[in-house]
Amino acid sequence: MPTFKMPKVVKSLLLWLVLLAVPLQGEAKTYLLSVGISDYPGSQNDLRLPHNDAATMQWVYQQNKYAQTKLLINSQAKLATVKVALRNMVAKATANDIVVLFFSGHGVPGGFVCYDGILSYGSIYSAMAACKSRNKMIFADACFAGAMRQNSNTRHQGGGVRKNSNVMLFLSCRGNEVSIESRKLTNGFFTYALQHGLRGGADANHNRIITAKELFDYVSARVKRLSGNQQHPVMWGRFSDNMPVMRW
Repeated sequence: MPTFKMPKVVKSLLLWLVLLAVPLQGEAKTYLLSVGISDYPGSQNDLRLPHNDAATMQWVYQQNKYAQTKLLINSQAKLATVKVALRNMVAKATANDIVVLFFSGHGVPGGFVCYDGILSYGSIYSAMAACKSRNKMIFADACFAGAMRQNSNTRHQGGGVRKNSNVMLFLSCRGNEVSIESRKLTNGFFTYALQHGLRGGADANHNRIITAKELFDYVSARVKRLSGNQQHPVMWGRFSDNMPVMRW
């Protein structure tokens, strides 16, 4: 019986089709939980922009093909719901993935104010510590957010660090400052600068990977300029200056 020899071009085409049909394994992903609360129960504690800050951050990450996002705003951001979403997010991540918690709303000593309760810094650290990712970060656009670093038990590139607590804190202001808004902008100063930086403004060497240092340098300078040097973002934690915060 004569044998049939498949032409090389056909073999190449079939191999290409097979590769397309098999999903790529090991591609690093980015996970974002974006929380923003403007409309608190009653009216005396309401804010103007946090829900829009959170939606803006989700929109930025949705432009990234590697990202998976979850948005909780206003009454959706009940304490129990946020805790479950945070646990679910960190459980998915592998070592090379990027994990991000973004919060915009009221801050108090020791935590962030969800719709119906306080999300303590301790519960955030515990969730992050259980995560396998080496690239974990918290972005907070809240008054007195800088106080979070005083409770983190971390030191940037230093010692005395709790095991697996390698989390980058990027906070909108110092512990004795407020986060400033302007009627001219649809986001707070910090979120405004942060989203521009993550979209590429902070990519100083144009390699499509934005590092922690690139992001801090960009956002800090811009917020200081916007606020007339009244607001000073702070970055804290155990991480490398070259830790990727966004891959495009």
